[in-house]
Amino acid sequence: MLIEISIRESGKVTILDLRGTCTLDSGSERLSGQLRRLFNNGVCNLVFNLEGLTQVDSSGISVLVETYLSVRRNGGNLKLLRLGNRVRMVLNLFRLLDIIPNFEDETQALASFCGAKVPSQKPESAEVCGL
Repeated sequence: MLIEISIRESGKVTILDLRGTCTLDSGSERLSGQLRRLFNNGVCNLVFNLEGLTQVDSSGISVLVETYLSVRRNGGNLKLLRLGNRVRMVLNLFRLLDIIPNFEDETQALASFCGAKVPSQKPESAEVCGL
């Protein structure tokens, strides 16, 4: 199943709802192209809702890492939301969950962009809302 990408906004945060697979043959290039368009439009705070993502391979991991580095370089941030078991296992393998904050609750994920204290998350550096 090719990746499906739905985009919505909440304040200054852009949320990408991802469904399907993010692999070399079915989705990572499409996701990368969509992210380039968002970056060209000044988007720098992102939430990837991974609830519907069923598979990710090294090319999908590469897109995730490139996205994280790009948004951080531009003063923004990336948060992950609702990781499925298979995707969580792969991200744990690459130790990305030690670096990229992840949440089960969308409200908590969005609040974390404003520097609000969110229980059960590792402390992050203070962030300024409205980047």
